[in-house]
Order: sequence, then C-alpha cells, then structure tokens
Amino acid sequence: MSGALLMGAVAYDPKVVTIWAGFRDWLREAGLPFDFVLYSHYERQVEDLVAGRLDAAWNSPLAALRAERLAASRGRSVRAVVMRDTDQDLTSVVVTRADSDLRSVQDLRGRTVAVGAVDSPQATLLPLEHLRAAGLQPHGPDPDVTVRRFEVGVGLHGDHVGGERDAARALAAGEVAAACMVDANHLLFTREGTLPAGTRILAQTEPYDHCTMTVADGAPAEAVERFVALLRGMSYEDPRVRPLLDLEGLRVWREGRTTGYGLLAEAVDRSGFYDAEGRVTAVGYAP
Repeated sequence: MSGALLMGAVAYDPKVVTIWAGFRDWLREAGLPFDFVLYSHYERQVEDLVAGRLDAAWNSPLAALRAERLAASRGRSVRAVVMRDTDQDLTSVVVTRADSDLRSVQDLRGRTVAVGAVDSPQATLLPLEHLRAAGLQPHGPDPDVTVRRFEVGVGLHGDHVGGERDAARALAAGEVAAACMVDANHLLFTREGTLPAGTRILAQTEPYDHCTMTVADGAPAEAVERFVALLRGMSYEDPRVRPLLDLEGLRVWREGRTTGYGLLAEAVDRSGFYDAEGRVTAVGYAP
C-alpha cells in the first residue's frame, strides 16, 4: 500500500504472520494505511529502521538498544512508543535441581551453567551479567564458571525459546549444575515436564523490560500518532482482536519505555556484544 506506515517484525514463529496480518486488517479498517515487512533476524531490521527503510520496528530489547546506539551514531534518533503489558518488569533466574549440592550462587564457582543462544537477553546476557555482579566471572580466558550455550534461533534475540528449553533439558539430565531462563519459562518448563518439580532458584535478576515498538525520527508524525492511539485503544473485550492479542501474549498495549533497559545495556557493554555506536562486536555471532 503506497504511503502506508511501514513496520518491521521478525518472523521468529509462523504465528507472527497471523498476528500482524490480523492487526493490519484491523488498523486499515480503522483508517490507518499500514503494512509490515518480515525479517529473518533483528540485526537487518534495526539497520533498515535506522536507514529509513522502515517507519517502525517491533523490536526485542536488544534490538531496541542497538537501534538507539546506531541511530545516535548517525545523528538520528528513535523512540519507544508502545509495549505489551507482559513485557514490563520481568526477571531471569538461575535454577538448579532439587538434589543439587548448590546452596548459593557462589557455589557455582568451577561448575557449568547452561544458557540460551548468544543473543538471548533473558537466558544469556542478563543472567550472566548477574553472575558477574555477584563476583563470578563468566567471560574471558580464565572464567569462574563454564558457560554452555545452546545456540537455537541465533539472530532472534531469544524470542525462539528453543535454546532456553534445551538449557533446561541439560539441567534436568544432570549435564550442567544450573540453567538460566526467564522466570515465566521456569514455570512453563516445570508445568510441561521439561524441568522436574522442585527445581530451586539460586539467583534472580533485578526487574527489566522486554520488547518495544521502536519508531524512527523520520516516520510521518500524524501516522505514528494514529498508530499508537489505535494500538493503545485495542480492547481485550473486542472479539476480533482478542485472538490476536492472545497470540501476541498481551491484554493491553502500554506506553513504551526504555528505562527498563539499564541492566541489559550493562550486560551488552560488559560482554562486548555491541559497541557504543551499535556495531556488532560479539565474537562468533553471525545471524
């Protein structure tokens, strides 16, 4: 659709097509010319957003952080306009088996910790930074803990939970001393039987935020304002949008914020994932 507000989304799951095709129809019927483009990974989506090929991007927290840095390095800016209610105030946990001899995070010294993919904020970057802040060095030539990564869906920034689930399976099988995951998946993996009942939490991060809708400074202001108003106005009681909201995992769109990205920014800098100008500097990361 010529002149439509163009948004990017990463196809981490087939349901992404259903979700945004449904939202597109609803938005168009509400009078907003809107279309979307799907990406196979976040890095290209961020680059297209900052280059002006997109007006908005449904970004992971890692992608939102990179977009801010990359835009600033080019004299541009981006901003968070909306986010899901379920993307605010999350935590990640480091868990161990009920029969483990571990009693504190310090007991992980010299042991192996399972994490998700290299680019997963919730299952890798944030919990490893938490371990570092607790005095255990997970990086460098002489680390205090051995990190075993499960590289599933690299480039999807942890949206594909396969690596996180595989880390949980390694813990269940006794292959590692502990595993890292977002707190909601700790409950999910226990409920579905991936983790045995009674796993113990050794450590839990401070709260952080997850995905956000990022808008570029060159996007048409009136269309962006209408886009935000329509998303914020979606009602879970509307039978047309409720199935889409359920698929997307929210009940209400909230005002976007980036204040919950402080912990992730520290983790990115400590691990060298991106540099200050948004360049990808993580060793071995190839989405």
